Amino acid sequence: MKIVAIGGGPAALYFGILMKEADPAHEMTILERNRLDDTFGFGVVFSDATQNNLAAADPATYDAMAREFFHWDDISIHHRGHVIRSGGHGFSGISRRKLLSVLGQRCAALGVCVEVGKDVKDVEVYRQRADLVVGADGFNSTVRERYAEHFQPSFDERPNRFVWLGTTCPFPAFTFYFKRDAHGLWRVHAYQYEPGHSTFIVEATESTWRSAGLDQATEDDTVAFCEALFKEELQGHRLLKNRSLWRNFVTIKNGRWSHGNVVLLGDAAHTAHFSVGSGTKLAIEDAIALAGALRREHDVPAALAAYEAERRPAVESLQRAAQVSLQWFEDTERYMSLDPLQFAFNLLTRSLRITHDNLRIRDPQFVKAVDRWFARTAEVVEVDEENPPPPMFVPFKLRDMVLRNRVVVSPMC
Repeated sequence: MKIVAIGGGPAALYFGILMKEADPAHEMTILERNRLDDTFGFGVVFSDATQNNLAAADPATYDAMAREFFHWDDISIHHRGHVIRSGGHGFSGISRRKLLSVLGQRCAALGVCVEVGKDVKDVEVYRQRADLVVGADGFNSTVRERYAEHFQPSFDERPNRFVWLGTTCPFPAFTFYFKRDAHGLWRVHAYQYEPGHSTFIVEATESTWRSAGLDQATEDDTVAFCEALFKEELQGHRLLKNRSLWRNFVTIKNGRWSHGNVVLLGDAAHTAHFSVGSGTKLAIEDAIALAGALRREHDVPAALAAYEAERRPAVESLQRAAQVSLQWFEDTERYMSLDPLQFAFNLLTRSLRITHDNLRIRDPQFVKAVDRWFARTAEVVEVDEENPPPPMFVPFKLRDMVLRNRVVVSPMC
Protein backbone atom coordinates (compact mmCIF):
# COMPACT_ATOMS: atom_id res chain seq x y z
CA MET A 1 0.00 0.00 0.00
CA LYS A 2 0.96 3.62 -0.50
CA ILE A 3 0.12 5.43 2.75
CA VAL A 4 0.48 9.11 3.60
CA ALA A 5 0.05 10.33 7.18
CA ILE A 6 -0.42 14.06 7.73
CA GLY A 7 0.97 15.10 11.10
CA GLY A 8 4.09 13.69 12.74
CA GLY A 9 2.93 13.14 16.31
CA PRO A 10 3.02 9.86 18.27
CA ALA A 11 -0.06 8.41 16.52
CA ALA A 12 1.37 8.76 13.01
CA LEU A 13 4.85 7.57 13.99
CA TYR A 14 3.51 4.54 15.87
CA PHE A 15 1.17 3.69 12.99
CA GLY A 16 4.07 3.92 10.55
CA ILE A 17 6.14 1.54 12.68
CA LEU A 18 3.33 -1.02 12.86
CA MET A 19 2.61 -0.90 9.12
CA LYS A 20 6.26 -1.34 8.19
CA GLU A 21 6.58 -4.24 10.61
CA ALA A 22 3.48 -5.84 9.09
CA ASP A 23 4.86 -5.52 5.55
CA PRO A 24 8.16 -3.79 4.66
CA ALA A 25 6.80 -3.31 1.11
CA HIS A 26 4.30 -0.68 2.34
CA GLU A 27 5.30 2.79 1.17
CA MET A 28 4.79 4.78 4.36
CA THR A 29 5.29 8.56 4.34
CA ILE A 30 4.70 10.93 7.27
CA LEU A 31 4.44 14.66 6.58
CA GLU A 32 5.15 17.02 9.51
CA ARG A 33 5.45 20.78 9.27
CA ASN A 34 7.65 21.10 12.38
CA ARG A 35 10.75 19.31 13.62
CA LEU A 36 9.97 16.26 15.76
CA ASP A 37 11.68 17.83 18.78
CA ASP A 38 9.74 21.10 18.31
CA THR A 39 6.82 19.87 20.37
CA PHE A 40 4.13 21.34 22.58
CA GLY A 41 3.85 20.32 26.23
CA PHE A 42 6.17 18.51 28.58
CA GLY A 43 5.32 14.98 29.71
CA VAL A 44 3.06 12.14 28.58
CA VAL A 45 1.43 9.65 30.97
CA PHE A 46 0.57 5.98 30.41
CA SER A 47 -1.23 3.74 32.89
CA ASP A 48 0.11 0.26 33.58
CA ALA A 49 -2.81 -1.17 31.58
CA THR A 50 -1.92 0.98 28.57
CA GLN A 51 1.70 -0.11 28.82
CA ASN A 52 0.58 -3.73 28.62
CA ASN A 53 -1.23 -2.90 25.36
CA LEU A 54 1.87 -1.20 23.96
CA ALA A 55 4.10 -4.13 24.91
CA ALA A 56 1.75 -6.57 23.18
CA ALA A 57 1.46 -4.46 20.00
CA ASP A 58 5.18 -3.89 19.45
CA PRO A 59 7.66 -5.22 22.04
CA ALA A 60 10.72 -3.58 20.48
CA THR A 61 9.21 -0.09 20.49
CA TYR A 62 7.82 -0.57 23.98
CA ASP A 63 11.21 -1.67 25.33
CA ALA A 64 12.80 1.48 23.88
CA MET A 65 10.08 3.63 25.46
CA ALA A 66 10.20 1.83 28.81
CA ARG A 67 13.89 2.66 29.25
CA GLU A 68 12.82 6.31 29.48
CA PHE A 69 9.79 5.83 31.77
CA PHE A 70 9.51 7.36 35.24
CA HIS A 71 7.08 5.18 37.23
CA TRP A 72 4.89 5.98 40.24
CA ASP A 73 1.93 4.40 42.03
CA ASP A 74 0.65 7.13 44.34
CA ILE A 75 -1.77 10.02 44.03
CA SER A 76 -1.38 12.88 46.54
CA ILE A 77 -4.27 15.26 47.19
CA HIS A 78 -3.56 18.52 49.04
CA HIS A 79 -6.70 19.91 50.65
CA ARG A 80 -7.14 22.42 53.49
CA GLY A 81 -3.68 21.85 54.93
CA HIS A 82 -3.87 18.03 54.71
CA VAL A 83 -2.13 15.66 52.31
CA ILE A 84 -4.15 12.53 51.50
CA ARG A 85 -2.23 9.82 49.64
CA SER A 86 -3.65 6.81 47.80
CA GLY A 87 -1.45 4.11 46.25
CA GLY A 88 -1.74 1.31 43.74
CA HIS A 89 -2.65 3.43 40.71
CA GLY A 90 0.29 2.55 38.45
CA PHE A 91 1.42 5.24 35.97
CA SER A 92 4.55 6.01 34.01
CA GLY A 93 5.61 9.33 32.58
CA ILE A 94 7.91 10.12 29.70
CA SER A 95 9.09 13.37 28.15
CA ARG A 96 7.10 14.07 25.00
CA ARG A 97 10.35 15.01 23.27
CA LYS A 98 11.94 11.67 24.26
CA LEU A 99 8.85 9.77 23.14
CA LEU A 100 8.98 11.40 19.71
CA SER A 101 12.71 10.69 19.52
CA VAL A 102 12.21 6.99 20.29
CA LEU A 103 9.41 6.67 17.74
CA GLY A 104 11.34 8.65 15.14
CA GLN A 105 14.39 6.40 15.52
CA ARG A 106 12.23 3.30 15.14
CA CYS A 107 10.66 4.77 11.99
CA ALA A 108 14.09 5.47 10.52
CA ALA A 109 15.28 1.94 11.29
CA LEU A 110 12.24 0.41 9.58
CA GLY A 111 12.28 2.63 6.49
CA VAL A 112 9.36 4.94 7.27
CA CYS A 113 9.85 8.20 5.37
CA VAL A 114 9.38 11.17 7.70
CA GLU A 115 9.41 14.54 5.91
CA VAL A 116 9.74 17.49 8.28
CA GLY A 117 9.03 21.06 7.23
CA LYS A 118 6.18 19.85 5.04
CA ASP A 119 3.12 22.05 5.51
CA VAL A 120 0.26 20.36 3.69
CA LYS A 121 -2.03 22.90 2.00
CA ASP A 122 -4.15 20.62 -0.19
CA VAL A 123 -5.07 17.25 1.34
CA GLU A 124 -6.98 16.26 -1.79
CA VAL A 125 -3.75 15.95 -3.79
CA TYR A 126 -2.55 13.19 -1.46
CA ARG A 127 -5.94 11.51 -1.31
CA GLN A 128 -5.86 11.02 -5.07
CA ARG A 129 -2.31 9.71 -5.15
CA ALA A 130 -2.31 7.38 -2.10
CA ASP A 131 -4.20 4.22 -1.17
CA LEU A 132 -4.74 5.66 2.32
CA VAL A 133 -4.45 9.12 3.88
CA VAL A 134 -4.24 9.28 7.68
CA GLY A 135 -5.26 12.55 9.34
CA ALA A 136 -3.12 12.55 12.47
CA ASP A 137 -2.71 16.31 12.55
CA GLY A 138 -4.13 16.97 15.99
CA PHE A 139 -6.66 19.31 17.52
CA ASN A 140 -6.53 21.85 14.68
CA SER A 141 -6.73 19.17 11.99
CA THR A 142 -6.61 20.44 8.40
CA VAL A 143 -7.71 17.00 7.23
CA ARG A 144 -10.84 17.12 9.39
CA GLU A 145 -11.56 20.66 8.26
CA ARG A 146 -11.12 19.79 4.57
CA TYR A 147 -13.75 17.04 4.73
CA ALA A 148 -15.86 18.45 7.56
CA GLU A 149 -19.14 17.79 5.74
CA HIS A 150 -18.29 14.08 5.79
CA PHE A 151 -16.70 13.80 9.26
CA GLN A 152 -19.40 15.98 10.87
CA PRO A 153 -17.28 17.29 13.77
CA SER A 154 -18.71 18.86 16.92
CA PHE A 155 -16.87 21.06 19.43
CA ASP A 156 -17.79 21.56 23.10
CA GLU A 157 -15.70 24.40 24.56
CA ARG A 158 -15.57 24.25 28.35
CA PRO A 159 -15.59 27.36 30.58
CA ASN A 160 -12.54 26.72 32.78
CA ARG A 161 -9.14 28.13 31.79
CA PHE A 162 -5.94 26.10 32.03
CA VAL A 163 -2.27 26.50 31.18
CA TRP A 164 0.30 23.77 30.54
CA LEU A 165 3.57 24.49 32.37
CA GLY A 166 6.62 22.49 33.38
CA THR A 167 8.85 22.63 36.44
CA THR A 168 12.09 21.25 37.80
CA CYS A 169 10.26 20.28 41.01
CA PRO A 170 10.36 16.45 41.23
CA PHE A 171 6.88 15.49 42.46
CA PRO A 172 7.04 11.92 43.83
CA ALA A 173 3.36 11.20 43.08
CA PHE A 174 0.58 12.37 40.79
CA THR A 175 -0.25 15.51 42.77
CA PHE A 176 -3.35 17.67 43.05
CA TYR A 177 -3.26 21.09 44.73
CA PHE A 178 -6.28 23.26 45.51
CA LYS A 179 -5.31 26.75 46.60
CA ARG A 180 -7.28 29.93 47.22
CA ASP A 181 -6.03 33.48 46.89
CA ALA A 182 -7.78 36.82 46.69
CA HIS A 183 -9.02 36.01 43.18
CA GLY A 184 -10.50 32.55 43.79
CA LEU A 185 -9.65 28.86 43.74
CA TRP A 186 -6.77 27.43 41.66
CA ARG A 187 -6.41 23.75 40.77
CA VAL A 188 -3.06 22.12 39.93
CA HIS A 189 -2.48 18.76 38.22
CA ALA A 190 1.23 17.86 38.54
CA TYR A 191 3.31 14.76 37.81
CA GLN A 192 6.95 13.88 37.26
CA TYR A 193 7.72 12.49 33.80
CA GLU A 194 11.48 12.14 34.11
CA PRO A 195 13.97 12.66 36.96
CA GLY A 196 13.99 16.35 37.80
CA HIS A 197 11.16 17.43 35.49
CA SER A 198 7.40 17.54 36.03
CA THR A 199 4.31 18.73 34.23
CA PHE A 200 2.44 21.47 36.13
CA ILE A 201 -1.06 22.27 34.81
CA VAL A 202 -2.86 25.21 36.44
CA GLU A 203 -6.64 25.45 36.08
CA ALA A 204 -9.20 28.01 37.25
CA THR A 205 -12.68 29.28 36.53
CA GLU A 206 -13.09 32.07 34.01
CA SER A 207 -13.96 34.57 36.76
CA THR A 208 -10.90 33.69 38.87
CA TRP A 209 -8.64 33.87 35.81
CA ARG A 210 -9.98 37.29 34.79
CA SER A 211 -9.90 38.63 38.34
CA ALA A 212 -6.16 37.86 38.43
CA GLY A 213 -5.66 39.84 35.21
CA LEU A 214 -4.41 36.80 33.33
CA ASP A 215 -6.65 37.54 30.36
CA GLN A 216 -4.00 40.16 29.50
CA ALA A 217 -0.98 38.03 30.47
CA THR A 218 1.97 37.09 28.31
CA GLU A 219 3.71 33.73 28.75
CA ASP A 220 6.27 35.37 31.02
CA ASP A 221 3.51 37.08 33.03
CA THR A 222 1.80 33.72 33.52
CA VAL A 223 5.03 32.07 34.69
CA ALA A 224 5.74 34.90 37.14
CA PHE A 225 2.19 34.85 38.54
CA CYS A 226 2.12 31.07 39.02
CA GLU A 227 5.62 30.96 40.52
CA ALA A 228 4.56 33.53 43.11
CA LEU A 229 1.22 31.84 43.81
CA PHE A 230 2.74 28.36 44.20
CA LYS A 231 6.07 29.37 45.76
CA GLU A 232 5.55 27.03 48.73
CA GLU A 233 4.44 24.07 46.58
CA LEU A 234 7.35 24.50 44.13
CA GLN A 235 9.89 24.46 47.01
CA GLY A 236 12.18 26.96 45.33
CA HIS A 237 11.99 25.38 41.87
CA ARG A 238 11.20 27.36 38.74
CA LEU A 239 8.37 26.96 36.27
CA LEU A 240 9.12 26.28 32.60
CA LYS A 241 7.19 27.49 29.57
CA ASN A 242 6.58 25.91 26.17
CA ARG A 243 3.86 27.74 24.26
CA SER A 244 2.22 28.03 27.68
CA LEU A 245 -0.89 30.03 26.84
CA TRP A 246 -4.19 29.95 28.73
CA ARG A 247 -6.77 27.84 26.92
CA ASN A 248 -10.28 26.47 27.20
CA PHE A 249 -10.52 22.72 26.83
CA VAL A 250 -12.57 21.62 23.82
CA THR A 251 -14.15 18.18 23.58
CA ILE A 252 -14.08 17.08 19.92
CA LYS A 253 -16.31 14.38 18.48
CA ASN A 254 -16.92 13.31 14.89
CA GLY A 255 -19.99 11.72 13.38
CA ARG A 256 -17.70 9.61 11.17
CA TRP A 257 -13.98 8.90 11.40
CA SER A 258 -13.38 8.09 7.73
CA HIS A 259 -14.29 9.36 4.28
CA GLY A 260 -13.32 7.25 1.29
CA ASN A 261 -9.64 6.48 1.78
CA VAL A 262 -9.14 9.21 4.44
CA VAL A 263 -9.22 8.37 8.16
CA LEU A 264 -8.71 10.31 11.40
CA LEU A 265 -6.52 9.33 14.35
CA GLY A 266 -6.06 10.81 17.82
CA ASP A 267 -7.05 14.41 18.59
CA ALA A 268 -8.18 14.93 14.99
CA ALA A 269 -10.93 12.37 15.70
CA HIS A 270 -11.61 12.91 19.41
CA THR A 271 -10.37 14.58 22.58
CA ALA A 272 -10.78 13.69 26.26
CA HIS A 273 -10.07 16.01 29.18
CA PHE A 274 -6.55 15.86 30.58
CA SER A 275 -7.88 15.00 34.06
CA VAL A 276 -8.67 11.41 33.02
CA GLY A 277 -5.57 10.56 31.01
CA SER A 278 -3.39 11.24 28.06
CA GLY A 279 -4.60 12.07 24.58
CA THR A 280 -1.38 10.40 23.47
CA LYS A 281 -2.62 7.12 24.93
CA LEU A 282 -5.83 7.33 22.91
CA ALA A 283 -3.93 8.29 19.74
CA ILE A 284 -1.50 5.39 19.98
CA GLU A 285 -4.32 2.95 20.72
CA ASP A 286 -6.06 4.29 17.60
CA ALA A 287 -2.89 3.53 15.62
CA ILE A 288 -2.78 -0.02 16.98
CA ALA A 289 -6.43 -0.62 16.05
CA LEU A 290 -6.09 0.87 12.56
CA ALA A 291 -2.96 -1.15 11.77
CA GLY A 292 -4.70 -4.30 13.01
CA ALA A 293 -7.78 -3.65 10.88
CA LEU A 294 -5.65 -3.11 7.77
CA ARG A 295 -3.89 -6.42 8.39
CA ARG A 296 -7.17 -8.30 8.76
CA GLU A 297 -9.31 -6.76 6.03
CA HIS A 298 -8.81 -7.12 2.28
CA ASP A 299 -9.70 -3.57 1.25
CA VAL A 300 -9.34 -0.09 2.70
CA PRO A 301 -13.06 0.80 3.18
CA ALA A 302 -13.67 -2.44 5.10
CA ALA A 303 -10.60 -1.85 7.23
CA LEU A 304 -11.62 1.73 8.07
CA ALA A 305 -15.11 0.57 9.04
CA ALA A 306 -13.65 -2.17 11.25
CA TYR A 307 -11.25 0.31 12.87
CA GLU A 308 -14.05 2.69 13.78
CA ALA A 309 -16.30 -0.11 15.00
CA GLU A 310 -13.55 -1.29 17.33
CA ARG A 311 -12.35 2.06 18.66
CA ARG A 312 -15.48 4.20 18.86
CA PRO A 313 -17.06 2.40 21.86
CA ALA A 314 -13.83 2.62 23.90
CA VAL A 315 -13.28 6.26 23.00
CA GLU A 316 -16.87 7.27 23.72
CA SER A 317 -16.72 5.46 27.07
CA LEU A 318 -13.62 7.42 28.03
CA GLN A 319 -15.18 10.67 26.78
CA ARG A 320 -18.20 10.07 29.03
CA ALA A 321 -15.88 9.58 32.00
CA ALA A 322 -13.91 12.66 30.96
CA GLN A 323 -17.11 14.72 30.83
CA VAL A 324 -17.94 13.83 34.45
CA SER A 325 -14.35 14.47 35.50
CA LEU A 326 -14.04 17.87 33.83
CA GLN A 327 -17.35 18.93 35.37
CA TRP A 328 -15.97 17.96 38.79
CA PHE A 329 -13.04 20.31 38.24
CA GLU A 330 -15.35 23.02 36.92
CA ASP A 331 -17.39 22.74 40.15
CA THR A 332 -14.58 22.12 42.67
CA GLU A 333 -15.59 25.16 44.72
CA ARG A 334 -18.73 23.22 45.74
CA TYR A 335 -16.66 20.48 47.38
CA MET A 336 -14.02 22.47 49.24
CA SER A 337 -15.91 22.34 52.56
CA LEU A 338 -15.77 18.53 52.62
CA ASP A 339 -13.61 16.71 55.14
CA PRO A 340 -10.16 16.09 53.53
CA LEU A 341 -10.63 12.30 53.45
CA GLN A 342 -14.13 12.62 52.02
CA PHE A 343 -12.85 15.15 49.47
CA ALA A 344 -10.03 12.80 48.40
CA PHE A 345 -12.39 9.84 47.99
CA ASN A 346 -14.77 11.97 45.97
CA LEU A 347 -11.94 13.18 43.74
CA LEU A 348 -10.58 9.68 43.11
CA THR A 349 -14.01 8.27 42.21
CA ARG A 350 -15.25 11.36 40.32
CA SER A 351 -15.35 9.78 36.85
CA LEU A 352 -16.99 6.52 38.05
CA ARG A 353 -14.19 4.50 36.41
CA ILE A 354 -12.79 3.87 39.90
CA THR A 355 -15.33 2.59 42.41
CA HIS A 356 -15.20 1.81 46.13
CA ASP A 357 -14.47 -1.87 45.43
CA ASN A 358 -11.90 -1.10 42.74
CA LEU A 359 -10.15 1.37 45.01
CA ARG A 360 -10.13 -1.21 47.79
CA ILE A 361 -8.12 -3.53 45.53
CA ARG A 362 -5.68 -0.75 44.66
CA ASP A 363 -5.27 0.65 48.16
CA PRO A 364 -7.05 -1.31 50.93
CA GLN A 365 -5.63 0.87 53.72
CA PHE A 366 -6.98 4.04 52.14
CA VAL A 367 -10.46 2.53 51.78
CA LYS A 368 -10.37 1.28 55.38
CA ALA A 369 -9.63 4.83 56.48
CA VAL A 370 -12.53 6.14 54.37
CA ASP A 371 -14.90 3.54 55.81
CA ARG A 372 -13.78 4.30 59.39
CA TRP A 373 -14.32 8.01 58.80
CA PHE A 374 -17.74 7.30 57.34
CA ALA A 375 -18.74 5.10 60.28
CA ARG A 376 -17.68 7.80 62.75
CA THR A 377 -19.49 10.67 61.08
CA ALA A 378 -22.57 9.14 59.46
CA GLU A 379 -26.01 9.05 60.94
CA VAL A 380 -29.00 7.29 59.44
CA VAL A 381 -31.97 9.51 58.73
CA GLU A 382 -35.37 8.24 57.62
CA VAL A 383 -36.67 9.75 54.41
CA ASP A 384 -39.63 9.58 52.10
CA GLU A 385 -39.51 6.08 50.60
CA GLU A 386 -40.86 7.24 47.24
CA ASN A 387 -38.57 10.26 46.86
CA PRO A 388 -35.27 9.64 48.62
CA PRO A 389 -32.65 12.36 48.10
CA PRO A 390 -29.52 11.35 46.17
CA PRO A 391 -26.80 9.93 48.48
CA MET A 392 -23.92 12.09 47.29
CA PHE A 393 -20.33 11.48 48.33
CA VAL A 394 -21.04 8.08 49.85
CA PRO A 395 -18.77 5.10 49.00
CA PHE A 396 -20.45 2.93 46.38
CA LYS A 397 -20.89 -0.15 48.59
CA LEU A 398 -22.45 1.96 51.32
CA ARG A 399 -24.47 3.84 48.71
CA ASP A 400 -26.00 0.57 47.51
CA MET A 401 -26.87 -0.34 51.09
CA VAL A 402 -28.49 3.05 51.61
CA LEU A 403 -30.66 2.70 48.50
CA ARG A 404 -31.75 -0.84 49.35
CA ASN A 405 -32.88 0.26 52.81
CA ARG A 406 -34.52 3.45 51.53
CA VAL A 407 -32.53 5.63 53.89
CA VAL A 408 -30.01 8.32 53.26
CA VAL A 409 -26.71 8.87 54.99
CA SER A 410 -25.66 12.31 56.14
CA PRO A 411 -23.76 14.59 56.36
CA MET A 412 -24.57 15.54 52.82
CA CYS A 413 -23.03 18.14 50.53
